[in-house]
Amino acid sequence: MKKVAILVGSVRPNRRSAQVADWLKVQLMKSTKIHFDIIDLKKVVLPMMDEPLLPATGLYTRQKTKQWSKLIQGYDGFVFLFPQYNGGYPAVMKNAIDYLAKEWQGKPVSLVTFGGHGGVQAQIAMRLVVTTLRMKLLAVNPQINLMPSDSLAHADWRLHTYDDEVALLRREFENVL
Repeated sequence: MKKVAILVGSVRPNRRSAQVADWLKVQLMKSTKIHFDIIDLKKVVLPMMDEPLLPATGLYTRQKTKQWSKLIQGYDGFVFLFPQYNGGYPAVMKNAIDYLAKEWQGKPVSLVTFGGHGGVQAQIAMRLVVTTLRMKLLAVNPQINLMPSDSLAHADWRLHTYDDEVALLRREFENVL
């Protein structure tokens, strides 16, 4: 069975990312062909890039980088899930991506963003990153409108208004993988 990681790209206290990731995984796990896992960057210890050599060499010196590389290599595709921060993506997400190079190449990726405006600008910025890494950006990239003031219940209601779009994403992964 193919495996896709939902990479959660926010580490803020009181973040909405965990709620969104849990909802997303439930929707995607309706697949009988692909298994989806959550990789939460809050639980992955990656200080700001500290490898002495460029990631493109694949010559990692730090044990944490070798473990990160092995983990990422075990997946056939990715969902990058992140909120929009000041018109961009969170630094923790970019740092985690920048630790590696070849591990991302050729793998399908969907960008799932959320925020008061759905994360449009964050997606635009991240598209440059995944294109440079030669990832295969999928056609379905949900932009979820969630307000910081939304209660958990209201946010859950809002998330379920995107169930159909996530069903399309699930089918796209099934077709690509």
